Amino acid sequence: MFLSKLLESVKQTAREAGQHLWQLYQSGDFVAEQKADTSPVTSADLAANAMIIARLSDLTPDIPIISEETTIMPLAQRQHWPRYWLIDPMDGTQEFVARSGDFAVSIALVEHGWPALGVIYWPKEDILYYATRGHGSFKQQRNLINRMQVHQHQQGEVLRIAVSRRQPLQPIVALLSERQTVEYIPLGSCSLKSCLVAEGKADCYLRLGPTGEWDTGAVHIIVEEAGGKILDSQFAPLSYNQRETLANPDFMVIGQAELPWRELIQAKPTTRPLVS
Repeated sequence: MFLSKLLESVKQTAREAGQHLWQLYQSGDFVAEQKADTSPVTSADLAANAMIIARLSDLTPDIPIISEETTIMPLAQRQHWPRYWLIDPMDGTQEFVARSGDFAVSIALVEHGWPALGVIYWPKEDILYYATRGHGSFKQQRNLINRMQVHQHQQGEVLRIAVSRRQPLQPIVALLSERQTVEYIPLGSCSLKSCLVAEGKADCYLRLGPTGEWDTGAVHIIVEEAGGKILDSQFAPLSYNQRETLANPDFMVIGQAELPWRELIQAKPTTRPLVS
């Protein structure tokens, strides 16, 4: 009941922040900079961040917030939180700057170390993806709402892999079995590619390179409630708020769980250092 009461307010918050981002995107009224880790950030990210934090603080003043765009507390101060908000005010800043339109607002509620509510809003298409624990995963475009389910892949079908518009394709190709015929579906934003798997338009999304827990929190519950999984490069579940850094390892978003993924994907350990 607690989650269902929050959901509509969180959907509205994500939509309002996303529409504000869209206005800034269309007008070009933003400034782009580079963070210390060389990733991009814009004044639009920060404006959406402030808007979301204000809305969530009013909605649930007793629930702390972790955001990509704010200073992260030390683990000792946050490791025993029973629940907290985990947000990425704009997932896909690089796509925002590059003018592809493939960026989204991501808001998750994590309870006892696991995402329990997730909302993704894609302003370009006016699409909301959302889920709460135990109640299914949904796609809402304007007033049309459809329950999502991962694709039930049949033997002999092409395996559809969601890939980045910007990152090199060859490292992904190197992970896939040569016996499997694949089709690559390019899209920006980590969360939007994950939602392709949740709605059955892709069978898998392989992510190599730096991401944070805010990149997976909302889509984790959305994908799981649609029947899929998000796993690290050794096929183990991701974790939340258990390390000093909130960096993710390389991970995969998989659809139909019964497929022989260990044969289709040649898992390799993450060797890069985890950075925040």
